[in-house]
Amino acid sequence: MEACAVFKRLAIVLLLAGVSMFLVAQKVPYGSNDAAGHYVQTSDAKIYYELYGNGPQTIVLLHGGVYGYIDEFGELIQELSNHRTVIAIATRGYGRSEIGKQPLSHRLFAEDAAAVIRQAVRSGEKVDVLGFSEGAGTSYLLAASHPELVNRLIAIGGSLGVYGETLKYLEDEFTLTPEELEKDSPDFVAGRKKLMANPAQWDQLIRGLAEMYRGPVDVRQDEIKSIAVPSLIMAGDRDDYTRLDHFIDIFHLLPNGQLALIPGCGHVVLNCKPDLVIKIVSGFLQ
Repeated sequence: MEACAVFKRLAIVLLLAGVSMFLVAQKVPYGSNDAAGHYVQTSDAKIYYELYGNGPQTIVLLHGGVYGYIDEFGELIQELSNHRTVIAIATRGYGRSEIGKQPLSHRLFAEDAAAVIRQAVRSGEKVDVLGFSEGAGTSYLLAASHPELVNRLIAIGGSLGVYGETLKYLEDEFTLTPEELEKDSPDFVAGRKKLMANPAQWDQLIRGLAEMYRGPVDVRQDEIKSIAVPSLIMAGDRDDYTRLDHFIDIFHLLPNGQLALIPGCGHVVLNCKPDLVIKIVSGFLQ
C-alpha cells in the first residue's frame, strides 16, 4: 500500500508539474517580454524584437498587419524554440517598435528586418524566414534584396500586391481609419496602445498602413523569380483576402518553391489548424 501511495503521489506531482509548465508557457507575454526583448537602431527608428531558444539554426518571424503582432506566433514560437533560435520582430510602428519618419512600405520593413538580423546573428550566418500576411510580403523582399542573409523562406497568406487581392481586402483595408478600428474593437486598440511608449503612434500607424495599401504594388514578379532559396508558399484554401490562383501563381514564379494549401481554412491558418501548420513548417525546415 505504501508503494502504491508513493506512486500515486509521484504521478500527481508530475501531472501538476506538467500543468504548471503549460501555464507558464501560456503566460509568456509575447510582444512585451522584457526578458526576451531587444532593440536595433535604424536611421530613424528603434525596432523591437524578441529572442527565444538557442538552437544552431535561426528563424526570423515577421507578423501580419493591423491586427497582427508578435503574440500571434505564440504557439509557433513555443514549438520552434525547442530546437532553434527564434527572432520575432515587431514591424515598425507596431507595439514596442518606433514608427520613424519614413512612409511605410514592405521595402522599408524588409530593410528593418535585415538590420535586426545583422545585429542578432553571427556574421555570415544565414537565417530561415517566416512571414505571415503583411509579413509574407516583407519576407519576399527580404529574400530577394538580401540573399546573403536568407537560407529558406516560408510565406503564409501573402500576396504580391493589390492585383492578387479579393474585393473584401480592397473594401476592408483601403477604408481603414483609426476611428473605425477603435469603434469596432475598443479593447484590442486599448491593448495595443498600452504597448507603445507613445500611444498616439497607433493612429499614425493605421493611417500610414492605409496609405501604404493604396499605393503601388510593393513586390515585383521578377523579384520573386530571383529568390533561389527553398521557399514554401502556404495559404488557407478559403483565404478571404487573396485569390487562391494568386498563391499558385507565386508558387510557379519561384525557382525552388513548394506549395501547401491548408484545407478548410481562411486567412489565419495558424488559428484554424495550428497543429497541421506547425507540422508542415517543421517538415519543410528539416
